[in-house]
Amino acid sequence: MGLFRRHRAAGAAAPPPRRGEARAAAGEDSAHLRDFIATRVGVEAYVEPENAQTPVTILLIATDGEWTRRRVPSPAVAWDFARGEAIPVYDVNHTGYPQRMRDYNARARRGGTAPSL
Repeated sequence: MGLFRRHRAAGAAAPPPRRGEARAAAGEDSAHLRDFIATRVGVEAYVEPENAQTPVTILLIATDGEWTRRRVPSPAVAWDFARGEAIPVYDVNHTGYPQRMRDYNARARRGGTAPSL
C-alpha cells in the first residue's frame, strides 16, 4: 500500500544525502573553507567527531569568533586539510570550543544575524 514511502513531486528537489553518502559538493566545501581562511584573520580548525546525528566535521573559527562548519569524510582528512592550509588544528574533544565562538554567537543573536554554516 505504500503508506510509509516518500513521494516526491516531479521536479522537486532531491532529499539531502544520507549520512555516510558521498557528496557532490565536496569541492564546493573545500573551496568555501579555503575562502574562509583567506578572508579571515587568525583562523583555527577544530575537528568534531561523528555523533548520532552528524558525521565528522571541521569547524573553522576566526579571531573574532566568526565560524563555519563543513562535513569531512574522516578526522584524518580534516587534520590533513588544516595542516595543508598551515592553520592550527585541535580535537574539540580535548580543547572544547573557544569562548570567542560563544561570544560571536551571542552577538549574532542580539543583532539578528545567524552565524555562517
